[in-house]
Amino acid sequence: MAQHSETYMRLAIEQAKHAAELGEVPVGAVLVRDGKVIATGHNHPIGLKDPSAHAEIRALRAGGVALNNYRLVDCELYVTLEPCLMCSGAILQARLKKVVFGAFDEKIGAAGSVMNVFDMTVLNHQTEIEAGVLKEECAVLLQDFFKQRRLSKKNLGDALSEVSREQE
Repeated sequence: MAQHSETYMRLAIEQAKHAAELGEVPVGAVLVRDGKVIATGHNHPIGLKDPSAHAEIRALRAGGVALNNYRLVDCELYVTLEPCLMCSGAILQARLKKVVFGAFDEKIGAAGSVMNVFDMTVLNHQTEIEAGVLKEECAVLLQDFFKQRRLSKKNLGDALSEVSREQE
């Protein structure tokens, strides 16, 4: 099963790279059922001006359309970053069988880092979690993206300072 997890996670990584090309935080997701990719998604809240346009939500929406059902029973979601509380709630509502994620999110992760809603047995559905699949590759995508963003801001600040000095 670990080999399958890595294969699907690599597809999620490709989705994350697509998000980065669009200037979005590089998170990607792949929805699988019976060994077949049903839907994919990547982060796009900035471009869509939609705070719910996380990779997981977009993959779940596309999966619902593909399967003609809002219940995604027997589906597995592969995502490059630990789901947040919003995405975890949607995953539980969709009745996913399993979530596999790569990098941990120490600031807002809701599948073990900050909290774990999937461990709450009082909920009417339980979703299996597999954490840390290709976590280094997933984490490097995020680290590189934010490093580049900080560098761009620094360069912009330097350029503005230069313009300001020239105007004096």
